[in-house]
Amino acid sequence: MLYIGSHLSVSNGFMSMAREAMAMGANTFAFFTRNPRGGKSKDVDMKDVKEFNKYIKENNFGKLVAHAPYTLNPASATEKTRDFALKVMEEDIAKMELIPNNYYNFHPGSHVKQGLNLGTYLIADILNETLKKDMTTTVLLETMAGKGTEIGKNFEEIKIIIDKIKLNEKVGVCLDTCHISDGGYDIVNNLEGVLKEFDKIIGLEKLKALHINDSKNEIGSRKDRHEKIGMGYLGIETFRQIVNHPYLKTLPMILETPNDFSGYKKEIELLRSMEKNNI
Repeated sequence: MLYIGSHLSVSNGFMSMAREAMAMGANTFAFFTRNPRGGKSKDVDMKDVKEFNKYIKENNFGKLVAHAPYTLNPASATEKTRDFALKVMEEDIAKMELIPNNYYNFHPGSHVKQGLNLGTYLIADILNETLKKDMTTTVLLETMAGKGTEIGKNFEEIKIIIDKIKLNEKVGVCLDTCHISDGGYDIVNNLEGVLKEFDKIIGLEKLKALHINDSKNEIGSRKDRHEKIGMGYLGIETFRQIVNHPYLKTLPMILETPNDFSGYKKEIELLRSMEKNNI
């Protein structure tokens, strides 16, 4: 069974997201833990959470992939910005524990001309403060397109961060199809080769989730502009390979394409229709 969904809004609560996901044919989804641009998160309605946990279990949802705000930059040169990142991650992971055994994804950040070594150290330092032995949430580092001084544009940079983390078992990777293509990985013509490289550098067992997006730009552009499935430079056949790959097809697949409800519903139907031996 494929686990496919899209980004949904948590503004009306967890059950609202679950019902919207079901209505679009999704059995996983992503949501921002707070406003994507930062700010205070909403208080949690425990009755809503309890009903939600029961609902997703009864309806066989896969792992959910929550997303940290875009403003998070644990690699910042500014102490105030790093303190904000630490506070947000601690608060968000505490709330994620209310819906246990799911994923919390974040952009590693930008080193803003401090250099890769210091940037990766700062990211790992915040994770080492945040991660706890008894937490059920797995924190995912997202692969990035490589704009400016973004960290995570290649597998080696992700590996450097992971190697600095004490509770290594609490972290994984979310692979964004648009990002890695824009970062220079040829998943159109050599998906298996890219995955073998990932396995060699990081270990395929660390790959926990996918962001499923086509790209408005050619490979290696480092621009990060998402496109609807099959309408960009990755093309429909790339996604056919993904939904039929023996390892990738087991992971939660989150659509972040420029779409509305009906658009996501159609893309979910499209991806499911491409699965071989679909039952």
